[in-house]
Amino acid sequence: MEAGGGEESLETQGAAAAAAEPSFSGHRQSSAKQVWASLEEAAQMKTEGNAFYREKNIRSAIGRYHRALLVLRGLDSDVMTSVKGFGPESPALTPEQEAALRNTQVDCYNNLAACLLQKQSVDYARVREYSLRVLRWRPGDVKALYRAGVATLEMGDAQTAKQYLTQACSEQPNDANVKKHLQRAEEKLNRELQKERAMYRGMFSSSLRSSSGEGINQTNRAGEGV
Repeated sequence: MEAGGGEESLETQGAAAAAAEPSFSGHRQSSAKQVWASLEEAAQMKTEGNAFYREKNIRSAIGRYHRALLVLRGLDSDVMTSVKGFGPESPALTPEQEAALRNTQVDCYNNLAACLLQKQSVDYARVREYSLRVLRWRPGDVKALYRAGVATLEMGDAQTAKQYLTQACSEQPNDANVKKHLQRAEEKLNRELQKERAMYRGMFSSSLRSSSGEGINQTNRAGEGV
């Protein structure tokens, strides 16, 4: 009876395990479907944003791009790692899913930067922020390099702007906009250099006049003493 009972127990455990396995597999399949659904939803939001951008409806385009990024936020391991333990674990992505996620993010941040540059009052700090996010994932992206250069130049840092624009120009040497802003950066640097040289010349001349005046005074005092 004991032996029979033991065999029955093993059979029961095996049946339970077999019953549990499809459930786990089903959960994984469900999770994978949810990931793809989120990726497709974000891609659709991006496509709608592109349509609004072509129609010059910048506000609606910005809204769509932000919604797409919000959908992707829960799948992004970079984001979820910082809030680990405060919510449900994000599913592990396959290489294909990871590529789809990054491509949509890159497009949305690039397009957001383009939208902001179309506004009457441009937030150049935000343009640079979005462009640098793109460059973190895709370092040679010409659009991001160009927009980072333009924003950085407008924020007053011509030296860093020149670095971004020079790299963009090396990728697209015939792009007129890149050339134009690279020339602006170089002209600003030349003006700053000329201003700095003039300042040092002024300081040097002032120092010479001061030294010359002290010499004359010392000579006069010496003559008075004689």
